[in-house]
Amino acid sequence: MLKPATTKAKDTVRHNKKSHLASTQRFLPIAEIHHDTVVLKNGGLRAVLQVEAINFNLKSETEQQGIIAGYQSFVNTLDFPLQIVIRSSRMNIDPYLNNLRGLAENQKNDLLKEQTLAYADFIERLVDVADIMQKRFFVVVPMDMSGSQKSLLEQFFRWLSIDDTPGKIAQRHREFGTGNTKLKDRVTLVQTGLQNIGLASHRLSTRELIELYYQIYNPKTSQEQKLPADEQLHVDQTVL
Repeated sequence: MLKPATTKAKDTVRHNKKSHLASTQRFLPIAEIHHDTVVLKNGGLRAVLQVEAINFNLKSETEQQGIIAGYQSFVNTLDFPLQIVIRSSRMNIDPYLNNLRGLAENQKNDLLKEQTLAYADFIERLVDVADIMQKRFFVVVPMDMSGSQKSLLEQFFRWLSIDDTPGKIAQRHREFGTGNTKLKDRVTLVQTGLQNIGLASHRLSTRELIELYYQIYNPKTSQEQKLPADEQLHVDQTVL
């Protein structure tokens, strides 16, 4: 008599858990990531630039004034908003450790092989214990096609509509080509402005965008489960 009730209870818990996960994903604004572009559910496009930092304090007073004046001039040339993001995260030394261990495996001297593996293990433990952080700097360049002809109130309610629909998907696909071309022009303008004040930048690729958002939305899981290769992710590297 108790067995059916127990089974029903387990099924209910499992169903509630799946519903909870599904409802959480509904609130993510991202619909797709392809062609080095983040496509939002409302049709907006986003390009993400990673910017290399400079040490402003080590510059001379004349250089500092030049950078400030250049930044002011750059901002005044923009007719669209920018988002500047500074992200602190645990340092990822997996490529370095993999390289060390690969060198150790190819080492013919047993002593050197043992010491190299021991050094790799020491570095891995050191980073885990010390919790070493790294800062990355991003500039997000937007392009909102549909929202440009709508009132602020209509845009607000469009953002509140979290569910994706076939109509939204079809509209995104129709507008992507035109929007992505305009987005590229904005990216070029921003990169040129940053370069003029001594800041090097590059646009994140599709793979890099997937990794970035995977780490942002899954901070703990991303440390333990790495993303598979591009073939398994079905990453589209085609450039429009």
